[in-house]
This record gives sequence, structure tokens and C-alpha cells, in this order.
Amino acid sequence: MSTTTDPNGSSTESPSNNGQLLDQVDKLRQSRERLRAEVGKVIVGQQDVVDLLLLGLLCRGHVLLHGVPGLGKTLMARTLSSTLDLKFKRVQFTPDLMPSDITGTDVIEEQEGGGGHRLKFVPGPIFTNFLLADEVNRTPPKTQAALLQAMQEHEVSVGNTTYTLDPPFFVVATQNPIEMEGTYPLPEAQVDRFMFNIRVRYPTVEEEAAIIRGTTGTDSVEPTAVLTSDDLLQLQSIVRGVPVSDDVVMYAARLVAATRPSIGERGASRPGDQEQSQDIEMVRKYVTYGASPRAGQALVLAGKARAILEGRYHVDFADIAALAHPVLRHRLVLNFHGRADNVDSDDVIDALLREVKEEVA
Repeated sequence: MSTTTDPNGSSTESPSNNGQLLDQVDKLRQSRERLRAEVGKVIVGQQDVVDLLLLGLLCRGHVLLHGVPGLGKTLMARTLSSTLDLKFKRVQFTPDLMPSDITGTDVIEEQEGGGGHRLKFVPGPIFTNFLLADEVNRTPPKTQAALLQAMQEHEVSVGNTTYTLDPPFFVVATQNPIEMEGTYPLPEAQVDRFMFNIRVRYPTVEEEAAIIRGTTGTDSVEPTAVLTSDDLLQLQSIVRGVPVSDDVVMYAARLVAATRPSIGERGASRPGDQEQSQDIEMVRKYVTYGASPRAGQALVLAGKARAILEGRYHVDFADIAALAHPVLRHRLVLNFHGRADNVDSDDVIDALLREVKEEVA
């Protein structure tokens, strides 16, 4: 197998089974079109959001949907799950929700024949393939943290026993940015475990008219499943095998490193580590803490999925840049000056994309 790098920093392979790889790429692209068509029966517009949800699913990541009430966040997740032959569970997060309500708990069960009692584990809703965590910021951090181990290690520990979750395991959490009373901000450690933070926008006037027409009549449309769990696991393996050049990896690494200001005793290690961010004024002025190495992993992995969905078996710089906002926006901690100047993380990422240059060796 030989590998070459084109002027855009893309690696292309010439394997002996090139025909098989092309068939796999075509299969994945066709699967996306079928999923889009089925989701489109229910969801009007929001194509970018649907595509990012699919990318997260193919990358074995998790997604946080951020938007005001009424934009169809819950419906979008439920509709996507309907197009997949997967076990689906929805948890409505409330202030009185306990960790055991999510993970499950041991109960005392009387044995048949009067032979005494025994402990029996009753699994919670987390034991599924597709978990919708609705309004995740409405429950205290103790309960939010019940998702941490499952999202990272795909395991759940209850008492002295650790249970493995069946693959695939995908978490979609929704969050309402308007109401702050009675909500609990997600811990940074948990936010970092979401691959994407997707902002769900208002529909256009034409889309809103289509929504009104489609939801105020007598017709009702249900999407059909187009992929099984085995199909999805196979597609996830295909995505992992997409090659990426060192130039593209270095571009992703420079983008992530550039999010980190020179913070001295608070985290900067060697003097030369923060040279990239020193040249970016918005980072130096508005960012307290930058993205973790998980951001670089997410950029490259999501770039692989984006490339193959567009019919390319390689990743280029454009794939990384296109995914910078959903991957980085929730991983930047802004300081008081950013809030005072009405600057958000997307503004900082725009500056990063302007300042961090694509370089080909």
C-alpha cells in the first residue's frame, strides 16, 4: 500500500483493494442520503444539525444540542433514532432526578420457594444504544455526573460491579440557553466529553411556513429505519480507517494549541508552548482556559467522517476548518472581559481560523 500527499495536505492511498474501499465510501454516502430523506419527512430544514448528529454517531462521539425552546431539538433526536434500528431511551432531566434513576440500582428480590432474598440489578435507561438526555442542565451535577463514565468508557459502575454497555452507544443531550433559574451548568469535565456543541438556529420564514403547514393538518408521517446496529458498527469502523496526512494533523493540533492563552502558573508549562496563542489577540484578551487534547482528537476524527460522507477517502484542511466551531465552542472558557464585551466563543474561533495558517511540508 502506498500513500501520497496532495497540495491540499490530503493523504490518498492506492491499496490493492481500492475497489472495495470505493464501495464502502459509496455505501456510507448512500446511507447518509437515505437518513436525510427519512429525517426530512419530519424535520424541516436544520440540515447542518442533522449532518453533525450523523457525524457524531459515525465517530462514536456524543452531541450537545443548544437552542431555545420550540426549535425541535428533542424531535430531531427522536426522529434520527427512528431511522436507526437501535434501542432508544429518553430521560427528562429534572431537579429531583437521582443518579440511580439513570444508571439503575440493586433491589432486594425474594427467591422462589422461600429460599431467602438476593440482590438483583435493575438496569436504568442508560443501558441503551441511543440515549436522549433532555434538558440536561435541569438536574444537579451529582446526577449529571452519572453520565460521565458511560460517555467516556462505555461502562456503568453500580456498587461494586461494573457493567459494559452494548455498542453502539450514543448520547444526545439538549440544553436551553434562555432559562437560568433552576438550572445547573454542566461541569467542564462533562462538557469536554461531548464531541460537538451544536447551536440550533431559528428556521427561515419559508421553513417556518412549511412547519406550520405540516403540523396543523391531519397528515402524519413516520420515518422508517434504514440502518441496523451492525450496519452502524461497520460504518464506524470504515470512518476510523480513513487516512489523514501529517500536515492536516498538525493543522488541527495548531488550532487547538492556539486556543490556550499564556496563563503562567495556572497551567502553561514551557515558555515556547504558547507561542501560537501569543499572536492571537482575542485569545490573549478573552480566553481563560483553552481546549483539551480531546478537541484535536475530535477535529481529526470528525474530519474523517466528513470527508468520507462527501465521497473522499482522505481528510484535507477544509474538513478541519469546517468543524472547528462545533468542536471548539464548548471547550473555551471565556473570562469576564469576554462577557463584558459581548464576545462569545464563536468569535474567538473565527479569529483562530483567520490567524492559524494551513501549512504543507
